[in-house]
Amino acid sequence: MESNITVDTKGMACPMPIVKAKKALDTLESGQVMQVISTDKGSLNDFQAWVKQTKHELVKHEEDNGVYTFYVKKI
Repeated sequence: MESNITVDTKGMACPMPIVKAKKALDTLESGQVMQVISTDKGSLNDFQAWVKQTKHELVKHEEDNGVYTFYVKKI
């Protein structure tokens, strides 16, 4: 999936993946997609709750060997 920006938060623990994602998302325009890569085991729950709270869209998420990739569309 294509994204407009990639945020690599591997090795960071909560809440840093969300903090970095929010800063990056603020630079995007409505309709653009951000890719976030994380190794934080709690990031799936964190991102699901965050997009629900902020009204953005979690388009897709993947997990491969402990690496989580999220695609968030700015609304």
